[in-house]
Amino acid sequence: MISKKSHIYKSLCKGFLSLSDHLATIRSILANERTLLSYIRTALTLFVAGVSFIKFFGMLLLTIIGWGFIFVGFVTLIVGIIKYKNMKVLIQREEIEVLLCKKEVNGD
Repeated sequence: MISKKSHIYKSLCKGFLSLSDHLATIRSILANERTLLSYIRTALTLFVAGVSFIKFFGMLLLTIIGWGFIFVGFVTLIVGIIKYKNMKVLIQREEIEVLLCKKEVNGD
């Protein structure tokens, strides 16, 4: 895997990043943020559905289902936050590696 990465960076180090490459990085950051918002929206929907089941229906089975929705919503939120942070670190790490590669090529 290391040799594959070095091959990728050799092609990037031939010169400066093009505008399309820079914009691709920005699109990746924005896509990561949109994905987090989707996780939050899904978690909130599950939470509200769970509270509705508990509050408005008095049956034991529906109360249990409501608590299940709340639990799944909480887990969805945690998973979304973890995935967002992991992807953010990965994007930052890739940017740093490209910048270091440019410094080596330019002799800075």
